[in-house]
Amino acid sequence: MNQTLLVEIQTEELPPKALVKLGAAFAAGITNGLKARDFLEADSVATTHATPRRLAVTITNVRGTSPDKSIREKVLPVSVALDKDGNPSAPLAKKLAALGFPDLQVSDLERAQDGKAESFFYTYTAAGSALAGALQDVLADTVAKLPIPKVMSYQRPDGATVQFVRPVHLLVALHGEQVLPLSLLGLEAGRHTMGHRFLSHGGQIAIPHADNYANVLESEGKVLSSAEARKESIRRQLLDKAGADQVLMPESLLDEVAALVEWPVVYECRFEEEFLAVPQECLILTMQTNQKYFALTDANGKLRSRFLIVSNLQTDDPSAIIGGNERVVRPRLSDAKFFFEQDKKKTLESRLPHLASVVYHNKLGTQAERTERVTILASSIARHLGYDVPLAERGARLAKADLLTDMVGEFPELQGIMGTYYARHDGEHEEVALAASEHYQPRFAGDALPSTNTGLTAALADKLETLVGIWAIGLQPTGEKDPFALRRHALGVMRMLVEKRLPLSISDLLADAAAVFEGQAAFKDPRAEVTVFMLDRLRGMLRERGFSPNEVEAVLAQNPDRVDDVVQRLEAVQAFAALPEAESLAAANKRITNILKKTEAAIGEVQEGLLQEQAEKNLAAAIQRVRPSVDAAFASGDFTGTLKTLAQLRDDVDAFFNDVMVMAEDLALRNNRLALLSQLHGMMNRVADISKLAA
Repeated sequence: MNQTLLVEIQTEELPPKALVKLGAAFAAGITNGLKARDFLEADSVATTHATPRRLAVTITNVRGTSPDKSIREKVLPVSVALDKDGNPSAPLAKKLAALGFPDLQVSDLERAQDGKAESFFYTYTAAGSALAGALQDVLADTVAKLPIPKVMSYQRPDGATVQFVRPVHLLVALHGEQVLPLSLLGLEAGRHTMGHRFLSHGGQIAIPHADNYANVLESEGKVLSSAEARKESIRRQLLDKAGADQVLMPESLLDEVAALVEWPVVYECRFEEEFLAVPQECLILTMQTNQKYFALTDANGKLRSRFLIVSNLQTDDPSAIIGGNERVVRPRLSDAKFFFEQDKKKTLESRLPHLASVVYHNKLGTQAERTERVTILASSIARHLGYDVPLAERGARLAKADLLTDMVGEFPELQGIMGTYYARHDGEHEEVALAASEHYQPRFAGDALPSTNTGLTAALADKLETLVGIWAIGLQPTGEKDPFALRRHALGVMRMLVEKRLPLSISDLLADAAAVFEGQAAFKDPRAEVTVFMLDRLRGMLRERGFSPNEVEAVLAQNPDRVDDVVQRLEAVQAFAALPEAESLAAANKRITNILKKTEAAIGEVQEGLLQEQAEKNLAAAIQRVRPSVDAAFASGDFTGTLKTLAQLRDDVDAFFNDVMVMAEDLALRNNRLALLSQLHGMMNRVADISKLAA
């Protein structure tokens, strides 16, 4: 009979950061193992249950016995199974005995083609297997393959040493209401589990039926078995407690806290107002990272002195819980306040000499040497863009100084952010102060770009120096490995060039970046490879924005050196592709490209006197007619207008290829027609290589 299956391992507290992954792997292992053994129906549904003290899965519609199977077994090739007289051979008798069919006769076997030879086959029905036996193997295999971050060895009461992520106390295995006779890690399966460590009604809890698992745990054990349900409960309670304030609840923190509690309850706590004088990023980080607390801000984003905690205890008088958490957070906030006050006693500039003792990379020198390279590069970029060069140099020079502060030493995540605070305290220009944090931007996909000119030059310089320097010493990304985040740096550079529409040449930027490494012993110029790498990142970025691969290739196939107008060109290509003339012109352009590729002789100017066929005369006249409009539209940056004007040529281009033999025997005629096509090709591909749009 089909019933719901429940398998649960009840443990000591599991590592919270690994809980979701462990729960998913446990459920998937059991489900996939049973599916492979044909115990699941097509509509069987698996549900993952994972709490700090258990890994479990329930699967609906699980068979008690797998179906009988018809099996066609290859016995032996005929040449081996029969002797020269056609009688059964000794190897055949031995093989049949090994297969468990010693009484079979040759007449019982199927003789069929097997590749180039013939073989004997036997088809029989294998009886289905019982769920318990199959599940025992599946469970053992699943547990052996769990993504356990660190295995723990512990001793069972009987003295046996067992290895698992945490000590296991109970094993539950139910098919419907029936207990399955399974064993694991020295435990025999039953129907009893444990509820909440403090809120449960007491003792072990019997699960009467697999279908009742989640409900019984919740009602009798005060345990929400679903990690997602606990997470959403926490989210709702946080929003309710926050009231008019905004609660900072990053998903990673919600996930971690949901993995720490089985019955989440949110309480409000407070800290002293004096701590609000410390940069709020410091306070928020220490509350989230060290204490797993949720900070609150007002509508303007200013930190409040009250915060929210998630407890695993529900009580009518939470004063002890609240008081304890307030006492715990106070030393953390005091440390942050102390670091901040101490750091302000020294200027960022006074810290710069100490960067010489911080190794950046043993082949690329110290942070001081790197800072000098980034400063030179930022100055060059600012000069190209007409920005304030002294500000760019100052911003780049001070950008890494906060690495030497106590606050960043304690909280590396605050690098850049603290630099901005300290630079403001030192009286630096606001753009210089912002450059300390903005030079890291964009930090991740979708992150904001630098808002100031100085921050922009520092960000470009920092990323280009990293790209060229790290690549030059042979540490470019391989496969999934990218320890220096060069993919992110390349994408960041491309985003700035495209979104800020910066009129900068990629080759010039990389040449300037390579120049700052002049004299570096291990340096091997990587500009050609880095250029390809950056354009590949741009391809991916543009596809993610909705442009098709063909459209992207049409614009990037010619490896543009400037990309500030790449989006506008793509939009023009999209508009052109929607025209009825587009398909024909793209195909013609592809044909012209192929013809010109095969031409080895130099192509000169079109000689009007050598135009003989009416179709080539018409095409030449049409080109001259539309050229002024095409030139004017292109010069003004109207790429859509440029391509739409070219659409007027479709009929003349089609007629040319229908009526004119390009590769004429007369060399003069041939070269003149190639010149005409070359002229057309150049005009058609000014915005993009539209041949890439051809199917």
